[in-house]
Amino acid sequence: MMRGRKPKPTAIRLIDGNPGKRGYNADEPVAPEGEIDCPPHLSDVATEEWRRIAGALQDMGVVTLVDRAALAAYCQSYGRWVEAEEKLKETPTLVKTASGYIQQNPWLTVANKQLELMGRYMGELGITPASRSRVAAFQKDAGPQVTTIRIIGGLPQDGDAGTIDASDIDLL
Repeated sequence: MMRGRKPKPTAIRLIDGNPGKRGYNADEPVAPEGEIDCPPHLSDVATEEWRRIAGALQDMGVVTLVDRAALAAYCQSYGRWVEAEEKLKETPTLVKTASGYIQQNPWLTVANKQLELMGRYMGELGITPASRSRVAAFQKDAGPQVTTIRIIGGLPQDGDAGTIDASDIDLL
């Protein structure tokens, strides 16, 4: 497990400025563009969630082909959470074990764990309103280098006030 803060992507550092005067990573990889398809292993509910959200996230410029696994993990967690919640409708919150002890229903444990995982994925993918304000989105017409960056919901709505040309910034 890494210690300390997660490193900021160069795209976000270009927007935030460089108060520490540390060099930018000029060799940071740029994710390829393209339509991301739904993995076949997802459950039916997870597949529905994929169809509901994948296109919107891709249109927002938040997910790319390399983010497929993270999006699939979110959708699968969503599917398991829905399944657990459906089971909880049919069973009590507390159950008696074979030895006579009262314990929390195992489906409640599953639901809570999946909800926790969903929250993590939602923050990483920019699915919640608060996380969208912290996620950098790459414009679709950007070339192989990081050229234009836009913060979703974080900059004024007037004209080009929301873009920065990276060619004006010395990367090293």
